Amino acid sequence: MITGKQRSYLKALANNLEPVLQVGKNGLTESFIKQVEDDLEANELIKVKVLKNSFLDAKEIAGDLAQEVEAEFVQSIGNKFVLYRESKDNKKIELPK
Repeated sequence: MITGKQRSYLKALANNLEPVLQVGKNGLTESFIKQVEDDLEANELIKVKVLKNSFLDAKEIAGDLAQEVEAEFVQSIGNKFVLYRESKDNKKIELPK
């Protein structure tokens, strides 16, 4: 669980990120979840875009996905959301205490 201060720090970092993945009308498939896990391991912080044709709510998908990949939900703005998970082998982000 991350603190409010850590969440604010991650939001600031995510501000400059471009979405690396897109959720389409198929929703959360096994291959999409695997791709999210790989990206989180490589980058720790990722932004995901929910396409308009998916008819799914970004916050709902973000919550489900965060639970599925054991990540922290950072924020959701419009049709984009940000997830964070500390990398086991490739630690890049040092969170404030």
